[in-house]
Amino acid sequence: MGRQMTEMLKGTLEGIVLGILAAQPAYGYEITARLREQGFSDIVEGTVYALLVRIEQRGLVDVVKVPSEKGPPRKVYSLNAQGSEYLDEFWRTWNFLAERIEQLHHHTEQPHTEGE
Repeated sequence: MGRQMTEMLKGTLEGIVLGILAAQPAYGYEITARLREQGFSDIVEGTVYALLVRIEQRGLVDVVKVPSEKGPPRKVYSLNAQGSEYLDEFWRTWNFLAERIEQLHHHTEQPHTEGE
């Protein structure tokens, strides 16, 4: 499942991270930890940080720097109105695709016999 999972995640990870931020604001390491708690154990922090830079540049999140006990301040990301709209569209698209894939999967699990 490794390579297929990686390829499928490329198109969905952004929506997944925005979904995490819709629940509550978080900084990069927390987001990675939540992804791992959800079973995405192969995701590396670098992938998440690169994605956070992209969604920040696109204006989908608000960022607040919060002092850290160790090291530089942490960037805490929260979903803003534009990000919320984007996430709504992501879920609509996801549901559309999931329904079609499930129909296809169900159809291919039940082979047709001659005369149908």
